[in-house]
Amino acid sequence: MAKIISQNDYDSKQITDSIRYFFERFHLSAVLKASNAKKSKGVAPLQIVSYAFALVFRNKSMYMDMVLGNSELSFAKDTYYRFMNSISINWIRFTTLLAANICKESIAPATSEDRVNALIIDDSTYSRSCSKKVEMLAKIYDHAKNMYLYGFRMLTLGWTDGNTFLPVNHILLSSSSKCQVNGCNPIDYRSNGYKRRKLAIMKGTDAMIELIKEAKKAMIPADYVLFDSWFASPKTLIAVQKLGYEVIAMIKRSEKMTFNYEGQKRSLKEIYKTNRKRRGRSKYLLSVVVDVEKDGAVIPAKVVYVRNRSNRKDYLCLISTNVNIDEEEIIRIYSKRWQIMPISA
Repeated sequence: MAKIISQNDYDSKQITDSIRYFFERFHLSAVLKASNAKKSKGVAPLQIVSYAFALVFRNKSMYMDMVLGNSELSFAKDTYYRFMNSISINWIRFTTLLAANICKESIAPATSEDRVNALIIDDSTYSRSCSKKVEMLAKIYDHAKNMYLYGFRMLTLGWTDGNTFLPVNHILLSSSSKCQVNGCNPIDYRSNGYKRRKLAIMKGTDAMIELIKEAKKAMIPADYVLFDSWFASPKTLIAVQKLGYEVIAMIKRSEKMTFNYEGQKRSLKEIYKTNRKRRGRSKYLLSVVVDVEKDGAVIPAKVVYVRNRSNRKDYLCLISTNVNIDEEEIIRIYSKRWQIMPISA
């Protein structure tokens, strides 16, 4: 009688083969080595990471996998957890180098050289409301739900060509010591784990610069960095341009934030009031060139006032450090952020 192969075994083999092909194509072994993911003896890191990938696609935890009796597992659970919690591995570099390999070898060859590539920065709430002993757990404010909760802010850097979105790296941001529920465990200050914990208590705008530096080091092709008004300030605009990228961002109409315009320091609201607006169904209402100044550094920038789609009586402000592109191109490039539709009348 022929042996019957179950559907679960067939699916598991397909997943294993797909992961093996993915690892070979995008050089996971070299990426792990560059990220300091190595062991002096025992199970190879590539085998452990391959198993971690398989758990995600099989939608199982390691505990359930062991309960069901996975015969392919050749190492103990302590080996797996020690590796995944290792303070020597630079996980930010791992995901960045992996994204760079995917971008260069799979996406870039299939797209036109004229296509504008961009890095996208955004943050979201990572709730751990049921946790009690998580290291550096903090009380944070969720602006979407208008409530306080326990968890982290997850700062994410992604890459897009307008058609494909690729996550590059991320970091969990905690809070100041006053708002932290649990502190940081003492670890070697020379380790990658210690550096990551230092990043976790940085301001979001400073941590953003560190993530962009990692993407630049991995040579991920990008012309612009896109982000919303939470990150947009004269300091961040100048800092990102110094790294070799242009910025297109939404910017707040705060009275405290001023720009040099026609020889005077003015807020965006004041500039809007003193200029004549475009009529008709134009995609934008007003466009002006200003000087952005911070700590002695000065760069030119173009501010584009566009109608708010949610409220036609209101307007939004986009700012671009590249003053040589026209207003519609600024709107089009910013629309790549989360692949939203262009802002229009």
